[in-house]
Amino acid sequence: MKKFISIAGVILLGFLVWYMFIKPYDYLVTFNAKTFPGAINQSIKTWSRSLDHSVIIEQNNINELNQKISFNDSTYLYEWNILTVNDSTSKVKVYITDVHHSLKNKITFPFSNTDFEKRTKRTLLDFNKKLKQHIKNFRVTIKGESELRSTYCAYVPIKSTQVEKASGMMKNYSLLSTILVKNKVELNGKPFVEITHWDMEKDSIHYNFCYPIIKKDSLPEHQLIKYKQLEGKKALKAIYNGNYITSDRAWYALMDHAKKYNIEIEKKPIEIFYNNPNMGGDALQWKAEIYLPIKIKGIKPQGKP
Repeated sequence: MKKFISIAGVILLGFLVWYMFIKPYDYLVTFNAKTFPGAINQSIKTWSRSLDHSVIIEQNNINELNQKISFNDSTYLYEWNILTVNDSTSKVKVYITDVHHSLKNKITFPFSNTDFEKRTKRTLLDFNKKLKQHIKNFRVTIKGESELRSTYCAYVPIKSTQVEKASGMMKNYSLLSTILVKNKVELNGKPFVEITHWDMEKDSIHYNFCYPIIKKDSLPEHQLIKYKQLEGKKALKAIYNGNYITSDRAWYALMDHAKKYNIEIEKKPIEIFYNNPNMGGDALQWKAEIYLPIKIKGIKPQGKP
């Protein structure tokens, strides 16, 4: 009996030492979301920007990012971990630490419903509510492997964040269409966006906003407008319905599909738009075709050596 008590005492002491001084977080919240990790990642960042004194301080990958939120006299660290459960569901784990009062929280948490716990629950319930609303506002349907046809186009090169992509399109929509129509250039399809660079950590992109045209000898000259041939290629295809501000959600869905089926892709999405955002209307009725080019084995991507 004495030996049993001694062993139990050592185990209890070890647990207390771990709980008080080694455990890397104060509180853990876990919930499921009916969407894919990329959509959750972007929702966390959008939600963070809407809060006072909140900033994303680190992103290891789409599934792991760290957030810092200041509440008056406290600074909280939120460590987000997003796990894929299946094609339609993800599990979200949030490890929360109060930077300045961690030890106090660990001592009082088992015995009372602390302000730290109440504030954490309110904050994450607010996020979860906004995430559920966002999920209702778009649809992504994976179509699988497809062929992106070759086309000649007029385009305007733009640099922005992902969330600013739609405003860049709207700003240049009239510029492109007006100058082309005025100079009797024959249009040859729907406008599209070609992503040429994507920094997934900073959510920054370089892209060409393009209008397919019939190539002719004389094309209008403008300081902002350029011309190019977009070559056809094999690609993964998805249909996106929703506001074009968040059409990048389909990029992440296609990347998940490529990973699941071991398909090598280029992270340079192409989006073809069937609606003019300037006309408004029910965004869920808007349609865009989203393509993620498939890498061709034996061909090295162009770029600096």
